[in-house]
Amino acid sequence: MTERRAILSGSTFEEQIGYARAVVDGDWVHVSGTTGFDYTTMTISDDVVEQAEQCLRNIGAALAEAGCTFADVVRVRYLLPDREDFEPCWPVLRRRFGDVRPAATMLMCGLADPRMKIEIEVYARRPAAGRA
Repeated sequence: MTERRAILSGSTFEEQIGYARAVVDGDWVHVSGTTGFDYTTMTISDDVVEQAEQCLRNIGAALAEAGCTFADVVRVRYLLPDREDFEPCWPVLRRRFGDVRPAATMLMCGLADPRMKIEIEVYARRPAAGRA
């Protein structure tokens, strides 16, 4: 039987909207669109690069709980309301994904809260040692 379990971050959004930060489904880990909120304080920076860094910290925590690292990411989606904000984030994104080279897409769209400047979603495949 395939393992399926939810990973929660403590974000108030997860409770209010009814979703999980990530879902482990067998070998696959689906990390929800993750914003730059610090989920312990529910605060967010005004700076898009700082938001990107916080997104990646939030994603990294979900991946770790699922038994993965950024090295296991196979797909990433970047969602931004303003395309001009994407390029300043590239160095931060390259530090996490430059050696991994997942398939990637950047989409321009509105986000749920006007303070949000970037949202990142990833899919990862758990290594054999991480499988239950």
